[in-house]
Amino acid sequence: MTDIICSDKNYSTTRLATKEKPEILNNLNNKFESCLFFPPSKGRVAEGGLRGKGYFKKSYDDKPLITIITVVFNGEDYLEESILSVINQTYNNVEYIIIDGGSTDGTLEIIKKYSSEIDYWISEKDSGVYYAWNKALKLSQGQWIGFLGADDFYELNAIQNYIENIDLLSDVEFISSQSYLITKEKKTIRIIGKQWNWKSFSIYMNIAHVGSLHHRSLFEKYGIYDTDFPVCADYEFLLRAGDKLKAGFVNEVLCNFRIGGQSQGGSYWGVSDVLEETYQIKLKHNTRPTSLHIYIDNLWARIKWLSRKILGKP
Repeated sequence: MTDIICSDKNYSTTRLATKEKPEILNNLNNKFESCLFFPPSKGRVAEGGLRGKGYFKKSYDDKPLITIITVVFNGEDYLEESILSVINQTYNNVEYIIIDGGSTDGTLEIIKKYSSEIDYWISEKDSGVYYAWNKALKLSQGQWIGFLGADDFYELNAIQNYIENIDLLSDVEFISSQSYLITKEKKTIRIIGKQWNWKSFSIYMNIAHVGSLHHRSLFEKYGIYDTDFPVCADYEFLLRAGDKLKAGFVNEVLCNFRIGGQSQGGSYWGVSDVLEETYQIKLKHNTRPTSLHIYIDNLWARIKWLSRKILGKP
């Protein structure tokens, strides 16, 4: 690792850079392609980051590159906390990509403030969270890829903890953990996230996707997110692997998930949108024996949501 450049030892994204520009070789058999930059666009507001200054990242035998992706639109209230939780990670080899959907508040100023700690960021209008995730995936170079919401944040040793657990497991291609479900004021509501198992996962999203890590090979095998599902595309993506998904779990809280995000549709878990999309996703993947089972699952979820609302619980 003689070509390493440490531009700032204080941040996880600036300790293991290199001036060696990676060669992009896309395998024709892969359903997932990469690039370092997007071509110029008339609608682009701005872009920047370490790549534009000639600094790049790569994986090492003892330190795989971890790409963290954050997408944002008018997220000035919490974005800085999210950014700081990534660049202050104890793990040394982190690539950070931010996709902004053309924000009109103070979001862009916050991103520019940390441009020297972000590998690549871009600001232009897009069509939603999963469109932006797909854009970021094409830009990613990491062996492992994670998604962190613009209003969510990691615990300090989260990525290091994931890597240590991956090293202990065999052939794992997806790993999740527990997360604190918190209010806007950071009051803990409860802990979410369970160990993946196919029987439960085929019925409902029982894992905490926020902060989890996906091996790059998952996207190479199964493609990118299906934007026909604007709320639950993360669930649909993982269902593509079916019971063959090799999943790991860290039985610790590694992330903080603020209630009220994209997947919650303005109400408790965005119950109407989530249930409708989940129904369509299950039909697509034929994960339940009959539509009656799906109807019963959805009815039970509605009853639980209504009970919480009546009791005044979030």
